[in-house]
Amino acid sequence: MRKNSVKNTRINAEVMRELSVSIRNLKDPRISPMVSVTGADVTPDLQYCRVYISVLGGEESLKKTMEGLKAASGFLRRELAQTVNLRHTPELQFIEDHSIEYGAHMDELINRVAKEDAEKHVATEDELSMDSDTSEID
Repeated sequence: MRKNSVKNTRINAEVMRELSVSIRNLKDPRISPMVSVTGADVTPDLQYCRVYISVLGGEESLKKTMEGLKAASGFLRRELAQTVNLRHTPELQFIEDHSIEYGAHMDELINRVAKEDAEKHVATEDELSMDSDTSEID
């Protein structure tokens, strides 16, 4: 099976969906309730799966969640074997994903620049209206 084949893409999507459901059902207090599975890459030989995890919260929350997920990887692999029909159930490797935090940071920067631009635009309009008012008086 090739890495970017339709079958591999379907397997990645199914594994991602099932893992996100299984992770939500974990009772480990280390795992944050605001955890998201942002991606899953199963190798073509179905031996390994890189699972990309994003956690809403601080760096400490992410660290504890990653520890909890690594401790629960055997349980999650068994759950995956029961829900997804694959020849081999892949070994799970959890990887931190900061893309959601990066996106939120970029959104904040864009909003800040847009607000500053709007303030400059209003100030420029006020100056222009003041100049036109003084020219009418002369």
